[in-house]
Amino acid sequence: MGARRPVASRKDGRGLEQPALRRVHRGLPPIGYRVLIRLIGSLLFWAFLLTSSLVLFPIAALLWLFTIGFDSRRRILHAFTSLWASLYTWLNPAWPVRVIGREQLYTEGPAVIVANHLSLLDILVLFRLQTHFRWVSKVENFRIPLIGWNMRLCDYIPLRRGDARSIHAMMRLCDQAIAGGSSIMMFPEGTRSASGRLRSFKLGAFEIAKRNHVPIQPIVLRGTAEALPKRGFILQGRHPISIEVLEPILADEIEQYDVEAMTDRVRGILLDSLEQGAQHP
Repeated sequence: MGARRPVASRKDGRGLEQPALRRVHRGLPPIGYRVLIRLIGSLLFWAFLLTSSLVLFPIAALLWLFTIGFDSRRRILHAFTSLWASLYTWLNPAWPVRVIGREQLYTEGPAVIVANHLSLLDILVLFRLQTHFRWVSKVENFRIPLIGWNMRLCDYIPLRRGDARSIHAMMRLCDQAIAGGSSIMMFPEGTRSASGRLRSFKLGAFEIAKRNHVPIQPIVLRGTAEALPKRGFILQGRHPISIEVLEPILADEIEQYDVEAMTDRVRGILLDSLEQGAQHP
């Protein structure tokens, strides 16, 4: 048999190779229609986030200025921030957000709220709870222009991961916030899960709850990793997102466990809920 004839490259009217084929010949996948739509949608989303932040941050700064004298808990500014963050899911039809079990959200006083961490979107989505809390967030987030500046105005609590002095300062600020009547919001995994599986939990959130005699409020997030994976900033099309509010663990029950045992128990509760959700989406 004779040698196979080489397949001719497709060319446009000017004799130039089509872009999709050029990518294939370079060992890259072709850009499909859906990928192109996602790229355009992502650019529009991030552009809207930037331009809206340019408008909304000055309003937040004015709110801070006018309320600092009487709103030490920053309830008004946090409520505005919750609306600001919720804007990006309200206006995006690709991210329908459903809150399950809102009636179980502990509202009789401060609590330590803990949630699994899958995506950058988790932060925006959790504001849909429309309840008052102080975030504990890595210190790098406070340096983000506009959004990080607003986090400082809200008196959210910075943490430098792996720094013992910063961890001690974070615990002290959490104690002060709870004493003042504010709940604390934390991701006990410490960082986003790249695989989607629940990582091991740090002890900090549970130590804070135990020593301040306040409940732990478990939250389960689903769908955010599919909408915006950990690696990258490209939105992945339409993905329903849910926030499931689980039954709070009251302070009297927490007192019956040491910190390590309570940490394992709460992780088990979240893991069971995630597995049930996977079986019955």
